[in-house]
Amino acid sequence: MKLDTITRRGALKTGLKLGLATGATFGGLPAFAQAREVVEMTKGDADAPVTVIEYVSFTCPHCAQFHNEVYPKVRENFIETGKVKFVMREVYFDRYGLWAGMLARCGGGLRYFGILDLIFADQSAWLGDREPATVINNLYGLGRQAGMTNEDMEACLQDADWAKALVEEYQKNAEADNVTGTPSFVVNGEKVGNMGYAGFAEMLNSKLES
Repeated sequence: MKLDTITRRGALKTGLKLGLATGATFGGLPAFAQAREVVEMTKGDADAPVTVIEYVSFTCPHCAQFHNEVYPKVRENFIETGKVKFVMREVYFDRYGLWAGMLARCGGGLRYFGILDLIFADQSAWLGDREPATVINNLYGLGRQAGMTNEDMEACLQDADWAKALVEEYQKNAEADNVTGTPSFVVNGEKVGNMGYAGFAEMLNSKLES
């Protein structure tokens, strides 16, 4: 999926439009949102010999394919065995991808990757007809599956300052790593493209042997 940068002003409008579309009111914010800190979402041994950074868009079909078909094998054979530290960095092509990213982070680090599984399991279903109200309602349904309340999600998703912080973090990282599409990967500092499991495993093994 080709990169089309969302602006900071657009991010602010996104947060406000989401609140209007749900008819919700601003409430108390969770501590991590109040701090406006964008936490790096990682899985695996922090001291693993190989670090994989994935740049991912939640509305990108190729990202969904990688997450559903390739990532589970990478997780089983490389992450859970202590060989790879996996870092997930979000890319926001549109407001729906931003909303999905905010929802995933609403549950904190412990729920993040589980919510990602739900988001990618049936990407076309929650995007639906791509009308804002449809997307919001479907995302809320995913959040409830993950154990969050509507109040939890409203507090996160309506925080325009937090949306701005997420977009700024994405822009900074994407520029530093010259990200032009998704999914993109940086493996021990080397940028690599999307590939199937066999190619990905071969590349990881070559890094482990070097």
